[in-house]
Amino acid sequence: MWVKGAAIRPVPRFAIVERAALDRIEQELADDSPRARAELDGAFTRFESTQPHLAENVSGVLAKPLDETALALGYFLSIAIWLAFDRTFGPNRLREVSADVLKATAEAIALEEELRAANGAEPLELDDVVSLEQPHVLAFVHEHVDAALDPSARAEDSEPGTKREEVDVDDVHAVYRSTVLLTLCLSHAVVPVDGATRGREELMA
Repeated sequence: MWVKGAAIRPVPRFAIVERAALDRIEQELADDSPRARAELDGAFTRFESTQPHLAENVSGVLAKPLDETALALGYFLSIAIWLAFDRTFGPNRLREVSADVLKATAEAIALEEELRAANGAEPLELDDVVSLEQPHVLAFVHEHVDAALDPSARAEDSEPGTKREEVDVDDVHAVYRSTVLLTLCLSHAVVPVDGATRGREELMA
């Protein structure tokens, strides 16, 4: 049975992000105090300086005319995922993702989708494959994507008497694809605890 990704490289076990790290970051991002907002601004600045190619790619997606729900979801998931990797592995174990690696990973995602679409008997789709590689990150992403698309959840957050607008599913999907790419790139940027490095040939394989 075809389960593992054919085009997407497996994520090393040492690069798995635990759910507890994501939950702590979610609690911090929910804090709307001036101090918390200042820390969040600092986190965005560090993201841009330490992962310029990833930050540029995320910015390119979020700069599109997305609806408000998808835009907020994109900002939240992007910074939450990067912070989870940054805090779990630190600067010594999380390398900068190059433009070539970013492009190669995006191409691998597209190829994986094509291969699975061409095999009608294959039960697993792209998000299932990535969930096998980074289960806690993808579960976190799915929960927030589902909440963004849930009309009842949006009703609880809206002001009484206001009209609820439909969320653009295509916009949410674009944000989701961006987070999958971010997750895989960061996963393969993690080096082992002993500091052993992998060559560029392995990164591009």
